[in-house]
Amino acid sequence: MSHLDRSFPEDFFRPDDRLPTEGIDDSFVFTYDAYADELGDGQRWSRWEDLEALMRGPEPRPDWVVTSSGAIDTELGDLKTGKEADVFLVERSDPHDSEGGVVMAAKRYRDTDHRTFHRAASYTEGRSMKRSRDNRALKRKSTWGRQVAAGEWAISEWNALRRCWELGLPVPYPVQIDETEIMMEWITFDGETAPRVSQVRPEPRVVQGYFDQLRDALGTLVQAGLVHGDLSPYNTLAAGERLVIIDLPQMVDLVGNPRGMDFLLRDCANMCGWFRSRGLDVDEQELFGDLMAHAF
Repeated sequence: MSHLDRSFPEDFFRPDDRLPTEGIDDSFVFTYDAYADELGDGQRWSRWEDLEALMRGPEPRPDWVVTSSGAIDTELGDLKTGKEADVFLVERSDPHDSEGGVVMAAKRYRDTDHRTFHRAASYTEGRSMKRSRDNRALKRKSTWGRQVAAGEWAISEWNALRRCWELGLPVPYPVQIDETEIMMEWITFDGETAPRVSQVRPEPRVVQGYFDQLRDALGTLVQAGLVHGDLSPYNTLAAGERLVIIDLPQMVDLVGNPRGMDFLLRDCANMCGWFRSRGLDVDEQELFGDLMAHAF
């Protein structure tokens, strides 16, 4: 019989309505989503997958954190301009997940040409650089030293945010750090950026609640051997009845830094002054003493 006369079983040819994956174990089947080759103005691919573990936020992560490798970051505009860094709003979303996007705050420390170095050296006492060359460059204030310093403040704030979040303190969740940019939770109230404490005049009940939250937060910090170092009504946010602490790059060691106690007392004085202006009878010396009694 020639090959032209050969007959085949009836099920040799797959019917048109049969799926290519039919009969295959689901664990061996992969699906792929196609993404655009080009991005629009003010857009970039998320670098989440490119970052090392310590450059990502601590676990367990909030459900709103977008970790998709196909996510896109879209610039939404500036939020705040500062002396060392500027803060922008950035939306991260996956084009294939229309309901899973999130708006975050991106804090970007300025480069060596535009950054103003006003931080006192007293903040960095007790800190050590990994390489002696970096230490020498910092002392000489060379171009490389300024670059190291710019990176140092970003890394310092990142580490402080991670530590504070793990301690359960009221700080924005740190999402990621990439060079001198930190992406973190955008603190809002009623859909808008939460105002600074210095801008609000809450009712007495809320003021008392703020003070209780502040005292608890400072107590947790000192028990961990830490001091904010630059705490004031200008770097605390009023998210409704919740107090949130921000701007942490200068956080110091309470004991390791020679001025740790002074910084703590100043933090107490700055905050107690605002509470007194809102009608609450508080004293920074009393608060400081109470904190020190539980510090060790």
